[in-house]
Amino acid sequence: MNPVNVIAHPLVQHHLTRLRDRRTEPAEFRRVMNELTSLMVYEATRSLPTQDCPIETPLESMVGRRLESGVALIPILRAGLGMLGSVLDMVPDCRVGFIGLKRDETTLQPTCYHLSLPPELSQYEVILIDPMLATGGSAVAALDILVKSGARKIRQVNLLATRQGIDLVQKHHPNVSLYTAAIDRQLDPRGYILPGLGDAGDRLFGT
Repeated sequence: MNPVNVIAHPLVQHHLTRLRDRRTEPAEFRRVMNELTSLMVYEATRSLPTQDCPIETPLESMVGRRLESGVALIPILRAGLGMLGSVLDMVPDCRVGFIGLKRDETTLQPTCYHLSLPPELSQYEVILIDPMLATGGSAVAALDILVKSGARKIRQVNLLATRQGIDLVQKHHPNVSLYTAAIDRQLDPRGYILPGLGDAGDRLFGT
């Protein structure tokens, strides 16, 4: 089982606090989430495998390093869209897929309403992004879909997580590497993270 990577970098924690603040308006919330995601994904991709790459500089030949395989970025809709742009800025040639999941507010169980994935996922380093890992139900559903679609090397990046969500993911997908900025205290009866930051999708889009 892969360990959970809690990224305690001062800038990560600074931006996370700004997201938590109820006074942060949607425009600022979107901007801060992009900044925080960049820092998180930088850490999450630190161990991506690379290979030798002979090139010619303007002055001489040399051997550099490049990624060994392509990257496939998969946001969980809708809140995952808030993390998409900053990762594309870092890895502009990555492939992008989308998994749309809606949680039943009574049962807290996810239902897939949209699926669009790059072909041949087994050839990619897959990064699943979603701001919140709460009950873990949506994450497990998304990971089930990715594995059935051929994904073999998966990293999951969440800005916030709970121990309950982490335990569920590790039970069903122990080989997935998890990255988060904080493991919060608990869930409320509606499945919201406490202290959390509220509904990430609502705060992103002002709905």
